[in-house]
Amino acid sequence: MISDEELVRSMADGDQAAFEVFVHRYHRPLQGYLERMLQDADKAEDLVQDTFVRLLRRLQQGEIPGQIRPWLYRVALNLCRDYWRSSGYRSEMNRLAQPPEHKDTNPSIVEIYERQETRTEILQSLNSLPESQREIVILRFYQDLKLQEIAEVLDMPLSTVKTNLYNALKKLKKRLMSRNVNYVESEGTHYA
Repeated sequence: MISDEELVRSMADGDQAAFEVFVHRYHRPLQGYLERMLQDADKAEDLVQDTFVRLLRRLQQGEIPGQIRPWLYRVALNLCRDYWRSSGYRSEMNRLAQPPEHKDTNPSIVEIYERQETRTEILQSLNSLPESQREIVILRFYQDLKLQEIAEVLDMPLSTVKTNLYNALKKLKKRLMSRNVNYVESEGTHYA
């Protein structure tokens, strides 16, 4: 298999096939990462495209990033952060804060919810973490980056990444355990 660095060098030389292989290799992982960060598939797709455009611009300027994988995720994360600071994001959040005009009570939604309850609890618990801890957990467990790569993406010392990961996992475990205890207790009251 051709390494990322070889692909990027070929891309810098104008090799269209190398670009297609590179996009095929990283599109889905970046899309998944950005969807988890933004919770918006359409916006995530836009930012994936922007990430690749930024890579191409850098290559056209004759600059080849050293560690391409951490570089891609750092660019994607910075695009997320820029979006969160944008007025478009704030207006979208204001629109979503408005109550819906009518509530859809379609039973299939309940069935889907029941099947994905654990996944939802994990995502909610993830969203309750401080931003840096959430980013580290997503990069480590959803994107399968090594701790050193995460340190490069987030521009943090490796020891800080390790400490944040440890604390995040401890918080997630505590939160998920308390949710399960609360769920069991509430279920028990129905049978009394």
